[in-house]
Amino acid sequence: MPAFLLLEGALYLSFLALDLLSPSPLSTALKYAALLLCLLMALAGASRGGDRLVAAALAMTAAADLFLLVLDRWYLLGILLFYGVQVAYMVRICKANGGYALLIPRFLLFSLLLVALYQLELFTPETAAAALYFSHFLFNALLSLSLRDAGGRLFSLGLLLYLMCDMLVAVSQFPSLFPAPLSSVAQVGMWLFYLPGQVLIVLSGLVIPTGGVPDETE
Repeated sequence: MPAFLLLEGALYLSFLALDLLSPSPLSTALKYAALLLCLLMALAGASRGGDRLVAAALAMTAAADLFLLVLDRWYLLGILLFYGVQVAYMVRICKANGGYALLIPRFLLFSLLLVALYQLELFTPETAAAALYFSHFLFNALLSLSLRDAGGRLFSLGLLLYLMCDMLVAVSQFPSLFPAPLSSVAQVGMWLFYLPGQVLIVLSGLVIPTGGVPDETE
């Protein structure tokens, strides 16, 4: 566990420094390496009794970021994979809260977002998929606030940081809809939240039902 956190911290500080001082392809490589490290930790935790849904979600996250971050292509597929991540997290939350999912509000918000996209002349398959993804993400983050166990609290905080990242992603994608100062910091600002959010989600998946943490020495 300490080695994982130290490595993630080193990668985090390295790509943030590059983004602020000298943007380069190396920053993208470091970001993706940090995410792959999260995936490996989640898989290791699942193999020792941790949450398999978190491991599955991190696998989809890594695949989505391969398209959106590394290859910079096949955006619709990447967004749909991120939607799959939120479906996995919805299932995780429902397992913890007895099945309370708020499905109707999710799809009402999705419908309103589709109307807004159409009115703003921003409707495309990609933006429609992003609206579906966001409508699930928002309600997942809200419902996660009701989780009271140690893993649930880590998961909720991770989701909230992750959500803040995605809100800045939206700002960077549609700068004309937001104040110029906010648009100028969104590109770097999103990464302030993304990796810490993913690390917290991974840590939440390591908490096994008995309340312990998988033994890293085994």
